[in-house]
Amino acid sequence: MRVVIAPDSFKECLSANAVAAAIARGWKRGAPGDDVLEVPLADGGEGSTLALVESQGGDLHSVEVTGPLGRPVRASYGLVNRGRTAIVEVAEASGLHRVPVAERDALCATSYGTGELIRAAIAHRPEKLVLCLGGSATTDGGAGLLQALGAELLDAAGDDVCPGGVGLTQLARINMVPALEKLAGIELTAACDVTNPLLGPNGAAAVFGPQKGATPDMVRTLDAALSRFSDLAGGAGFDMHSFAGSGAAGGIGGMLGGVLGARLQSGIELIMETVGLEDRIRGADLVITAEGAIDSQSAQGKTPAGVASLALKHGVPVIGLGGRVGNDLQALHAIGLTAAFPVVQGPSSLADAIDAADANLVQSAEQLARFAGALGSRR
Repeated sequence: MRVVIAPDSFKECLSANAVAAAIARGWKRGAPGDDVLEVPLADGGEGSTLALVESQGGDLHSVEVTGPLGRPVRASYGLVNRGRTAIVEVAEASGLHRVPVAERDALCATSYGTGELIRAAIAHRPEKLVLCLGGSATTDGGAGLLQALGAELLDAAGDDVCPGGVGLTQLARINMVPALEKLAGIELTAACDVTNPLLGPNGAAAVFGPQKGATPDMVRTLDAALSRFSDLAGGAGFDMHSFAGSGAAGGIGGMLGGVLGARLQSGIELIMETVGLEDRIRGADLVITAEGAIDSQSAQGKTPAGVASLALKHGVPVIGLGGRVGNDLQALHAIGLTAAFPVVQGPSSLADAIDAADANLVQSAEQLARFAGALGSRR
């Protein structure tokens, strides 16, 4: 049996490489004679830089930048195609994993460090810049990113607005020209992991704010702040909100597409194409994908959806493994997911589930392999 293992990371727990390796170990225990191929993936969120750089034989570079709450962090960007393409991942500098759960501050978290990471990457004078969105701690519409590139976001007194989405509530004047000049001549692509709009009940603040520590009142404040930013940008001729994916990474998608002129693309499609997943799936007997949570949101541009759709094209069944599996998977089944199973082995706290994630993946994969082997022997 030929099995392709194509997972994303379990965020704040295991990298995609570690998830793939655990599933492969378990499968080989249950079916030692099977041909198992590991293809770690990402969808624009955490781990995207590594996936793109490793698949293309590029280089990683590490620099110190400003973290989401202002403390310095070490973050990496990538260079591929002999330096002609730079890769910057929002989660590297401004990711939710950079902030302990007890310290999460959806109002004040800033994307400034991502702008600093971009500055370091474009110092190599690339022709193209791929910006991977997803996994952010921020809901500032990319305001911090723009400020790091020299844009002016000012309050009524002419001072810089304070960091985070809350600063946008005081925004009175904008000047995007310095940021646009820094990126002039560079082709920008934004790899998105979601298709959500910038504003409203399905927008950046409402859907993703609670994951970043936002209370209902904070969600309303952040949505109003993003709306204010969007309105001022609109007055300057920039459309930040009318397209799918504008809500990605706390509104960075809207800023990149509407202000900086980036082309928004599905992150999982970009990465699947880059790593050659379709060629690996063609002729396989089974594909296993995985993500920390597989639920109704997974159908909106996440790794399980991308893998399932590609496997469906070639008539290959797909099994999903998740730390948590939701009740409503109909949208995923419709695009090719055969079935999904949680890997947690019983009642467990989040901390215990994280600690046991590797062992749980191994155990689940072994049992799936044994079951698949038993079915095959009865044919």
